[in-house]
Amino acid sequence: MTPSRPSDGRALPTRELESQHGHPTRLIAGIDEVGLAPLAGPVVACAIIMPPGEPIVGVRDSKALSRLQRERLDPIIRSAAIAYGVGAASAREVERLNPRAASHLAMSRALATLQRRYHLSVDFTLVDGSPARELEPLIGPHETVIKGDVSVYPIACASIVAKVLRDQLMARLDRRYPGYDWESNVGYPAPLHLAALADLGVTPHHRRTYAPVAAVISAARNAASQS
Repeated sequence: MTPSRPSDGRALPTRELESQHGHPTRLIAGIDEVGLAPLAGPVVACAIIMPPGEPIVGVRDSKALSRLQRERLDPIIRSAAIAYGVGAASAREVERLNPRAASHLAMSRALATLQRRYHLSVDFTLVDGSPARELEPLIGPHETVIKGDVSVYPIACASIVAKVLRDQLMARLDRRYPGYDWESNVGYPAPLHLAALADLGVTPHHRRTYAPVAAVISAARNAASQS
């Protein structure tokens, strides 16, 4: 099946894999996470089951959309969904585990929230990412799809919901910790964020194992030991 293409030439996600796994007779969820690369904030994941029929116009990988486009689509996706759940892993959990394991934890929490909230059992999940044996005990039967947010419709929907929620969380943290510009950079190592790290120091929401943050901590310790 050849993905259709929007006017900008990029492929749109399709429903082929859902159908292959028996959707809608079987409940097939898409799962994606956002927030692996930022220096601060949680990893957020969404698990979602979309109804059969034509895809929502405009849905694609959240990274290919503007903030305004994502914010417009988010309530439409959530209203249309059969079921959805979100989950997160904190900055401390990213440090304690590692980014990949923390993302799997967030995914498992999202799926558990979906099933608990709607009192249903998902039959199979389509997960954005590369194969990982450790996922099976966490989420059960699944298939991982590299760049699934680009090619698989429910994963693309999940990517938008997760991205909008994480952006909102970072905007709230920005008001609590002004100066880092998290409302704009959502925790990524943008110049203003890096400058604020050097000037204001590390917050409880920074990931201390990430190199730019670790460097600031090390510099502060060296300065304290020499004073």
